[in-house]
Amino acid sequence: MAWKSRWRFLALAILVICQAPRVRASKEVMKKLATGFSKALDDCKKELGLGEHIMQDFYNYWKEDYELLNRDTGCAIMCMATKFDLISEDMSLHHKNAHEFAKTHGADDDLAQQLVTMLHECEKSYSDISDGCMKTLEISKCFRTKIHNLKWAPSMEEILEELMTEV
Repeated sequence: MAWKSRWRFLALAILVICQAPRVRASKEVMKKLATGFSKALDDCKKELGLGEHIMQDFYNYWKEDYELLNRDTGCAIMCMATKFDLISEDMSLHHKNAHEFAKTHGADDDLAQQLVTMLHECEKSYSDISDGCMKTLEISKCFRTKIHNLKWAPSMEEILEELMTEV
């Protein structure tokens, strides 16, 4: 009976060891995606006439316990996604472009597809919301939750560090 417990422990240990590099790699990709995506924030802030208050939401975006409630944040995210051609004409996620965006920021095909699938699932969950900005805000909150569940969420400090090294 003791050998079954040892085998289960060994199998679990192997699974954890094999998954650790994937989590680190996925977290690194998320940091690069967030950094790349945030490059459009200033332009969108100006175009939409958004004040500095919007920066609070973006600074705290990856904090799991931070409540995203501001409609303007959804508008800014939609604007940013549009800048990278991630939104199709019908205002839904452009799967191919989103997949390519993820790949250009370090994701392999499998990870890119996983991210697109998560976004699409979130999008389907909020298809009944007619206000585009509120819908985008809810989709982004759903996506954030999924990323946190996978332990892939970058910290804002990591994102700021990445942005500063690119300057």
